[in-house]
Amino acid sequence: MKPVNQRFFEDYEEGQVLQLGPIKVEQEEVIEFARRYDPQFFHTDPERAQESIYGGLIASGWHTASLAMRLLVEGYLSSSSSIGSPGINQLRWLQPVFPGDLLMVRLTVLETRISHSSPERGIVTSLVEIFNQKNLCVMSCKPVNFFLRKDAES
Repeated sequence: MKPVNQRFFEDYEEGQVLQLGPIKVEQEEVIEFARRYDPQFFHTDPERAQESIYGGLIASGWHTASLAMRLLVEGYLSSSSSIGSPGINQLRWLQPVFPGDLLMVRLTVLETRISHSSPERGIVTSLVEIFNQKNLCVMSCKPVNFFLRKDAES
């Protein structure tokens, strides 16, 4: 196994908080993402979106999740011994995200435990909250990640 000289399972403690971002939501990206993956008019058509309950164009929730993932990879996962994830729990889109919004991620470690079936890895459950520039929580979820343990590197 390739050595990893980054954060390991043991480096995560319940209650730790990590702040990431910001990342700007660009109108062109909102439209392009939605045209390809979530082609609802309030994501793709700025004029028609004015008539929606949102009063304008909004990002797809999946686009918002992708932007959050970008911040998580750059500021959390790429500098760790992460070896994947079995999934995300309780994904919630709480507020619309508009072009021009600045999004920040706050990750709070909720639980850490050693895997019973694969003791060379640990399991970290976190609360991920995405806030806009008005400090409104626009999305939240509880991802579960696998991290190698320090003694599993060799």
